[in-house]
Amino acid sequence: MVDFAGWEMPVQYSSIIDEHLAVRSAAGLFDISHMGRLNLEGPEAVDFLNRTVTIDVSRMKPGQVRYALVCNHAGGVLDDVLVYRLDSRWELVVNASNRLKLLEWFEHTAGYAAIRLADLTAQTAMLAIQGPRSSQILQSFGLHSATELKYYNFLHDTCPTGVPALISRTGYTGEDGFELTVPASEAVSVWEGLLTAGRTFGLTPAGLGCRDTLRLEAGMPLYGHELNEQIDPLSAGLDFAVHFDKPEFHGKAALEKIHADQPQTRRTGLLLEGRRIARENSPVMADGQTIGHVTSGTFSPTLQQVIAMACVPHRMDIPGQAVEVDIRGSRVSATTTALPFYRRQL
Repeated sequence: MVDFAGWEMPVQYSSIIDEHLAVRSAAGLFDISHMGRLNLEGPEAVDFLNRTVTIDVSRMKPGQVRYALVCNHAGGVLDDVLVYRLDSRWELVVNASNRLKLLEWFEHTAGYAAIRLADLTAQTAMLAIQGPRSSQILQSFGLHSATELKYYNFLHDTCPTGVPALISRTGYTGEDGFELTVPASEAVSVWEGLLTAGRTFGLTPAGLGCRDTLRLEAGMPLYGHELNEQIDPLSAGLDFAVHFDKPEFHGKAALEKIHADQPQTRRTGLLLEGRRIARENSPVMADGQTIGHVTSGTFSPTLQQVIAMACVPHRMDIPGQAVEVDIRGSRVSATTTALPFYRRQL
């Protein structure tokens, strides 16, 4: 167990590799209650969100979830979030380490006084079930309607024990999966019920350790590594989540200039030779010169190879480029590669 943004979180239950492989082959159950859950209501909520996030939320229909960024005025990322469109309100799922920062940022955003914002983080719990057998497990648990969900959609249902749940088909592992938001007081009973229902399908509890290796294989950015207030969404390769065709949002002018000039750096994948892991900030070199740095690195249990994501010049964001990574004074050969490293079989 470790402290994570003020929450006591499990790094692992058995071993990181065992849990990682369980998610890839069967399913893993994660407690992600540390993620912030914010509720927004009021007739001005659409306009407020459109000033706040990079996507055009007015295009969303009830039942949809969309990935978005909250940027500062210079285009740097304050957080990456999930936006949920309900019938008469909205929910944001935000990173635990950024929740309080975002709440303060929202207070200084135009239109804040016209909305009702509630922080539901302490009142609710969030569980994620991820892996190719997650749909079967939810059926075994009695949540049959959830298995009909399309990717990045959600619905409300009731667990067999009578517990209300918001269920989305989303995740952070590169696998099919679902996230369940339930009352905090019912978290233990739902957790235990899911483990019981999933026992014959190979469901295993999973911690922060394998969550990190899974998301890295899937090429998914982690705030504080691939994203921060000095990194813009375009440099991070998240162009799809920036809608320039809406009237305004924080950082739009700065991002339009970066888009017109092309980002100076880009996020890319690296495949490293040998077994030494390139950690955050390890220099990336070409022709004897430092050209960038590693943002995240690990040994991939699925690929059986050392992988990393790195920030490099735009010209080097081409698969097959030979580079070196300085790992504690030793240069290790590496090759640039497209992201993600791993893509599940549909």
